[in-house]
Amino acid sequence: MYRVGKIDKEIYKCITTDRDVVTEEVVITDKQIKHIKERHLYDYKKVMPYISETLEEPDYIISNKHKDTGLVIKSIMNKKKYLLIVLKICSSKKRTGYKNSIISFWTINERRLQNYLKNREILYKRE
Repeated sequence: MYRVGKIDKEIYKCITTDRDVVTEEVVITDKQIKHIKERHLYDYKKVMPYISETLEEPDYIISNKHKDTGLVIKSIMNKKKYLLIVLKICSSKKRTGYKNSIISFWTINERRLQNYLKNREILYKRE
């Protein structure tokens, strides 16, 4: 398990139905790294340096079908691409010791971003 960044609990409470986030810490497991490398190898190599920045200053947080999980999106690479992170939030109903966890990540283009914004609930938008 690797620590990859911190989140602002106030911003990210929009993801969980409990409206609470127990920790600022975000981790990624070896299992998830393996998953990302298998499915998004190009993105893994190119966007790892942007993970922490995206978590700390997201442009959007969009709803996801899974409980306590959101899509965190930020423009990267001179605003030519967007990084999308699937983030599972650790709320007070989880067992003690759990952390916020990255499930997956990949890049999207402007067209895909607009599709997400049109078809999914926007939970947070940076001013």
